[in-house]
Amino acid sequence: MISTFVDKTKEKWSMWMLTAAGLVLLMTLGLSFFYGGMVRAKNVVSTMLRSFIALGVVSIFRYAIGFSQAFGDSLNGWIGNPLSFAFFNEVGTAPHPRIASGTPFILFAAFQLKFAIITPALFMGSMAERLQFCRCVVLMVLFSLIVYCPLAHWTWYPDGVLYQLGELDFACGTVVHISAGVMALVGAWYLGPRKQKEIVDPSEVNVPYVILGTGLLWFGWFGFNAGSALAAEDLAVKAFVNTHFASAAAMIGRILFDVVMGRKPSALGAWIGAVVGLVAITPAAGFVSYGPSI
Repeated sequence: MISTFVDKTKEKWSMWMLTAAGLVLLMTLGLSFFYGGMVRAKNVVSTMLRSFIALGVVSIFRYAIGFSQAFGDSLNGWIGNPLSFAFFNEVGTAPHPRIASGTPFILFAAFQLKFAIITPALFMGSMAERLQFCRCVVLMVLFSLIVYCPLAHWTWYPDGVLYQLGELDFACGTVVHISAGVMALVGAWYLGPRKQKEIVDPSEVNVPYVILGTGLLWFGWFGFNAGSALAAEDLAVKAFVNTHFASAAAMIGRILFDVVMGRKPSALGAWIGAVVGLVAITPAAGFVSYGPSI
């Protein structure tokens, strides 16, 4: 009877993790609409493609050596051995003894893959309309190789340097959002100010695209944060509720800020505020209670 209960619990957890991984993948679609709605009409498709291409480029890179770099045997806490799980060698259904020990290792790898996909897609927004497509692809690979995978190892692998220092990052605040944010800032600085003819006129902003993108991001973020509990239990519920409250509060906060500043509240501002709230709660989604999340 106990064995049956344990098996059913693992099955329930696996079903939730599969669902969460799908939700996180949906966020990349949402991101493409979110960014596509903010550029000039002639660049909508190319901007959306820069998010979608990460699905292919990062997936293959992750399969080859990326997952090994992030979760392979540690080399002095700085990076994983690239040969540990190269081409998903020894990544099977049995849980890893030190990483997400209650989850099938292949399922954990699939869940982590979705985070690795959306991260380079995030910083492409700061370079929209100004970076050639081929260079975007090369940049995604280099970022995954040099930045994302080592940072994931530092933060989540038990021997990683940040993990050993006691860093708490519930759902990728450091690995995804800080790395993508810094990369976006560096990219914008390198490319320099836009020329006058490159500035998007407010009338060209496709607000329905932005709203659709935000809705998909908000929906997918429940998998992003609640899925990081790695089990369908109380911690996942807490992260789920905190995620919603933080986004709702940030959206209302942005509207109130516009009112206080004497500006007419805008749909674009409200939805950007909602996304900011989702980003802000991510690293602490499972650590704080409901009031602080707001």
